[in-house]
Amino acid sequence: MTTKTYNVGIYCRLSNDDERDGESVSIENQKLLLQNYVRQRGWNEIDTYIDDGYSGTNFDRPGVKRLIEDAKAKRINVILVKDLSRFGRNYIEFGQYTDYLFPSLGCRFIALNNGIDTESTNGSTDVMCFLNLFNEFYSRDTSKKVKAVKKACAENGKFMGTYPAYGYKRDPADKHHLVIDEDTAPIVRRIFEMRAAGTGFHAIAVMLNEEGIPSPGVLYYQRKGQTDPRRVNHKWADQTVKNIVRSEVYIGNMVQGKTGTLSYKSRKLVGKPEEEWIRVEGTHEPIISQQLWDTVVSIDKKKVRKSSSADGYRSIFTGLVYCADCGFKMRNQVERFTYKDGTPGRYSSFICGNYSRSGKGACTIHTIYENVLSQLVLEDIREKARFAEYDPEQLVQQIIRLKDKEAKSRLSSCEQELKTYMARLSELERLMQNLYEDKCAGTIPQTVFQTLMHKYEAERAEKAEAIPELERKVKSYLENRTDANRWLAIIRRYTEITELDESILFELVDRIEVGEIKKVGGQRICDLRVYYRYVGNVDAALARDIAASENIPEERRQPLEEAI
Repeated sequence: MTTKTYNVGIYCRLSNDDERDGESVSIENQKLLLQNYVRQRGWNEIDTYIDDGYSGTNFDRPGVKRLIEDAKAKRINVILVKDLSRFGRNYIEFGQYTDYLFPSLGCRFIALNNGIDTESTNGSTDVMCFLNLFNEFYSRDTSKKVKAVKKACAENGKFMGTYPAYGYKRDPADKHHLVIDEDTAPIVRRIFEMRAAGTGFHAIAVMLNEEGIPSPGVLYYQRKGQTDPRRVNHKWADQTVKNIVRSEVYIGNMVQGKTGTLSYKSRKLVGKPEEEWIRVEGTHEPIISQQLWDTVVSIDKKKVRKSSSADGYRSIFTGLVYCADCGFKMRNQVERFTYKDGTPGRYSSFICGNYSRSGKGACTIHTIYENVLSQLVLEDIREKARFAEYDPEQLVQQIIRLKDKEAKSRLSSCEQELKTYMARLSELERLMQNLYEDKCAGTIPQTVFQTLMHKYEAERAEKAEAIPELERKVKSYLENRTDANRWLAIIRRYTEITELDESILFELVDRIEVGEIKKVGGQRICDLRVYYRYVGNVDAALARDIAASENIPEERRQPLEEAI
């Protein structure tokens, strides 16, 4: 009689979750137990296959792959594991291996602690499918518990990420709290300041690379004393800069839960809709100010592309100037000429984009030279700044009254609509409950129940979807005081400016409206309105304050007149 030779492949696995169960499931203890079993039976131990830190919910593991390859190559004919859960917790894939692949390869499978042996005739394999199913249930339950704990921590503002954002580091006293990294925070501030001045993502990345500043990935490995193993160019990229300037972490807010896995069996990350993100304000010290953040956000919303001309000229007003009559953006055009001495010159002007595209049938020309536009906007800013410096509280009150008057009817309408929607939602829930009770009592036919229930449910969903937007509008109408104070803090810094640049415009101005040129008394007059961020156009509020100054005593009126 020929004795069969058993060549054993020992498989061990340990996931991060298993580490909580203690030393009993450690890799070393698994190996020791299984090696003793092999020696006691006089079998040949061919190799040990280990997956340390891998979940059992899928079989995309290096140790398992190598094990299967050796089984197919007939290098081993016995697979030995401590228990079924070590090999895997996905009962469908598990069954594919144990019921089909291993038998076809003539490979014996043994799960020691479960008493499972595919060559045994005692019926031990009959319960294997149930044990596998219970193992998967355990994995599913563990996944739910871990996700619930992580979500609760994120909702409390705790940092749950793997790597802190560039510019921050973990607090040595609390790994879930971020503190500013003084080595990299100045670079973050510089990136935001450049973006606030209108610099593009690519230009910022190029500048950082030219100055030899390590990118976030390179810096991470430098601090660990390792060589960056990634197959990338190890440089700053446009997307890296874009991710930084669009992250709320730099104003002290924690936004987490942007991605998630498809299921507990898959580690593939997918993006979540924004309404499912977990956002907590004021969790750590900000690196940049709220004003700087708002400026950068405003630039992103405008999506202004400022292409330079052949000689490198680029207007600082591009994307900010609009036609007062048709609302189209005004196009920048440059006229070049040559002076008598041969020196080249240029005139830069803006023209209504609607007129430029479609002619007089669409709008009129609405043209204005850039030097005139610059002077008018500069004067407007200085006027508002000086008045804000002289009597800030009076100006704020006038702005609030003006904005309240404009929004009063809209606020009242939104509040009434919100109240109506909330009442209707309660009524629909009551109607649906009564309808269900009537159906159970048999007082209405099934077809009538289905028709009415579908109608009520559709209306309920529509009202429920509209309520958050109405609440947002009501809240925005009530924030006038905050906006006015925020604008006031910014505008007061510009009482003595003598020249405009992009950073000033992006910080202060939301849009500039240019009216058509008119001739009055032989002079060409252009109506120009500057709409400031947070408060819009404040000319009416300023006019009211000027009118109110008639009641101001003589000793206070002179500085006020000088201010305006």
